[in-house]
Amino acid sequence: MSRAFVKEDDANTSGEELPERPQSPHPNYVTPAGLAQLQAQLAELQAQRQEQMAHPEGILAEEHLKPLERDIRYFQDRIERAIVIDPAAQPRDKVAFGAIVTTVDDDDEELRFAIVGEDEANPAAGKISWVSPLARALVGAAIGDAVVWKRPAGDKTLEIKSIDY
Repeated sequence: MSRAFVKEDDANTSGEELPERPQSPHPNYVTPAGLAQLQAQLAELQAQRQEQMAHPEGILAEEHLKPLERDIRYFQDRIERAIVIDPAAQPRDKVAFGAIVTTVDDDDEELRFAIVGEDEANPAAGKISWVSPLARALVGAAIGDAVVWKRPAGDKTLEIKSIDY
């Protein structure tokens, strides 16, 4: 009989192994607030793990620990790879990492963006990753410069109105 149709012993396998969360290939630039955010997320996951280990419930507890352990490894690596950039040390006359940039588009709509680390990015809150197409278009520009934001919906020209840190 072929082994292809025989069920493996369940005692030796505990289901599918979770793949590791992928790490970005880019340097992990973070603001001081971004590093604190990563550290808080790690602390929360470690507290959840402690709680889970304090109340083991057999095989089910082990299954709940797997994603926690994976996420803990992810955040530990993100923190280890973190390169803290202090916005106060950035040039005041050019857009750089950590800048809060106010722009105006062709329709006179004012837009405001903070250029932050990948883990800090929250477009709904106006925080964009430094590796995003918009941030890449803005970095290096000065007040009065026009930049082209290449978007899937079509290119948009933005004029830099202010740069704050």
